[in-house]
Amino acid sequence: MADCTDHVAVPGLNNLLQMDPFLKPFEKDFTRRYTRFNNKLMSIEEAEGGFDKYTRGYESFGVHRQPDGSLYFKEWAPGAEAVFLAGDFNEWNTSSHPYNKREHGKWDLIVPPKVDKSPAVPHGSILKVVIRSRSGQLLYRISPWAKYVVRGDNNLIYDWVHWDPPQPYMHKHSRPKKPQSLRIYECHVGIASPEEKVASYSNFTYNVLPKIKDLGYNCIQLMAIMEHAYYASFGYQITSFYAASSRYGNPEELKELVDTAHSMGIIVLLDVVHSHASKNTEDGLNQFDGTDSCFFHSGSRGEHVLWGSRLFDYSNWEVLRFLLSNLRWWAEEYRFDGFRFDGVTSMLYHHHGIGTGFSGDYSEYFGLHVAEESLVYLMLANQMLHSLCPDYITIAEDVSGMPGLCCPIEEGGTGFDYRLAMAVPDKWIQMLKELKDEDWNMGNIVHTLTNRRYGEKCIVYAESHDQALVGDKTLAFWLMDAEMYTNMSKLSPLTQVIDRGIQLHKMIRLITHGLGGEGYLNFIGNEFGHPEWLDFPRKGNNESYHYARRQFQLVEKDDLRYRELYNFDRDMNRVEEKYGWLSAPPANVSTQHEGDKIIAFERGTVLFIFNFHPSNSYTDYRVGVEMSGKYKIVLDSDEAQYGGHQRLDHNTEFFTEAVPYNGCSNSAMVYIPCRTAIVLANEDLSH
Repeated sequence: MADCTDHVAVPGLNNLLQMDPFLKPFEKDFTRRYTRFNNKLMSIEEAEGGFDKYTRGYESFGVHRQPDGSLYFKEWAPGAEAVFLAGDFNEWNTSSHPYNKREHGKWDLIVPPKVDKSPAVPHGSILKVVIRSRSGQLLYRISPWAKYVVRGDNNLIYDWVHWDPPQPYMHKHSRPKKPQSLRIYECHVGIASPEEKVASYSNFTYNVLPKIKDLGYNCIQLMAIMEHAYYASFGYQITSFYAASSRYGNPEELKELVDTAHSMGIIVLLDVVHSHASKNTEDGLNQFDGTDSCFFHSGSRGEHVLWGSRLFDYSNWEVLRFLLSNLRWWAEEYRFDGFRFDGVTSMLYHHHGIGTGFSGDYSEYFGLHVAEESLVYLMLANQMLHSLCPDYITIAEDVSGMPGLCCPIEEGGTGFDYRLAMAVPDKWIQMLKELKDEDWNMGNIVHTLTNRRYGEKCIVYAESHDQALVGDKTLAFWLMDAEMYTNMSKLSPLTQVIDRGIQLHKMIRLITHGLGGEGYLNFIGNEFGHPEWLDFPRKGNNESYHYARRQFQLVEKDDLRYRELYNFDRDMNRVEEKYGWLSAPPANVSTQHEGDKIIAFERGTVLFIFNFHPSNSYTDYRVGVEMSGKYKIVLDSDEAQYGGHQRLDHNTEFFTEAVPYNGCSNSAMVYIPCRTAIVLANEDLSH
């Protein structure tokens, strides 16, 4: 159905334009995008008997057991000449079970029950969709709607397993409420064990979730769950979009993981990859119906030259059904609480961000280079999810800085709740690589951490999985490098390198947490300075699992300094839980002194003070404070339990004076040792 050309008024566009008047010249672009979204939504409502029904495609496509014991199979394969079902249930006969051709490229089949009314295809059966292409070839395919796929011991290709367990997992716990402050633990089930193997859903449930709870994170973001044939793709080359990866266990075990997290008050986000798909044909979506198109654009438009993957045709009616239903499937079947959308920059532009540096000039975000079909898909996805449950969370991985991405759809936005602050980790690594400590620019740090679009929320992080991967280095490695292998024991003298590394590791994370966004993210193991990078088994490392694991046992040893970093990360989150700075308005930065290397700012009811100077400590240092009252230390990076030097007396009370300073109405005198960060709470406001 073609989009109507009559423009529809954007109900709240004035809100967006008042918040950012520089968007006024692009008012027509916002109107056109909203019109396309609105018309697509109306078309779906009319043609499909409602948007709700359309986004539950998984209830009819794939395979479904009927009340009489028969099985109903349905596929969309517009380029196929004929479609058959084969499997161990019919001894792999490729002609005995033909699908019936229906309208719009759809095919269906009913397999009657056995005499005893049990399904003819029992739970656990291996199946294939057999496509006869226009050239007469028989192509063995996995249903795009398959809920479980498994690779046999001697087989490189995944098999479709009919998943219909007699006793499916029943969720016991209700979803936790959406947290006001989002503290995300980004994690990967397969590496979440010290053992050199692929770890399981059950290991994560029983051994890792309690650690995450102890650390004070209220949200986990699970990577690499949607099935991917190549483990080393880190889950970013999806082959089966509806299947939970079988390498960690079965679907019921993943449901138990999510349910257990909910019982702990932890919400669970899925890292969803709708920006592209694996090129695999026999166990992927590529050439499913024997043509170059089907789910994807044909020709070069359907290929991502850097990722070596296929690109979805978001203008296609059935592709939209497939992707929207996919989000709903994970939200309703597994009870995920939201999604982190990967590769959004690639989706937003026809150039996919390749060879394009985004300078922030607004013309980069509007015009013919914007892929409005994908933009409409993202608007539909956010509309659907937030209509189903206002507490669902959506996060966009966008490096371009597209205006309005995290504004409501009715204001002309795309409807995401948060975007990732991707410039922040790059800034920290650039500083550690290129600058001496005494050359760090305080103004530059503050600018990078506060340079975000007003009114659009950010998830900030000092490092994520990107920095942990082989070829890059974690912050701990940039700071301490080889000495992490030899000098992290408390039984040996504290070296200058380790001391600097431990102090800066804490300070970098705290200033990022306090100043940089409305949510915070940490990658599994980085909280304690995991000593090694992440590298999945592949030919280049002789299929080794040595680096595809997280060495949690290092934290459990009291004589190692990793425990000190763990303690600080835990208490940083717990103090945030109490004082809620992430959900407070952006900080008021009063001090960014280049010579002294001091940064001070207020956010919510707390005052942050950082002394990045490598050697200068300051007694009676005046900092500006807007809120008058009595302040006490609630977090101190120099405490011994955090690997600090215990130079501050926590019984000290700091009283503000009515002495204006650095643009603030009041000020206070503090002692701040070198390479130390403190958080002070206003006792008068905190009760």
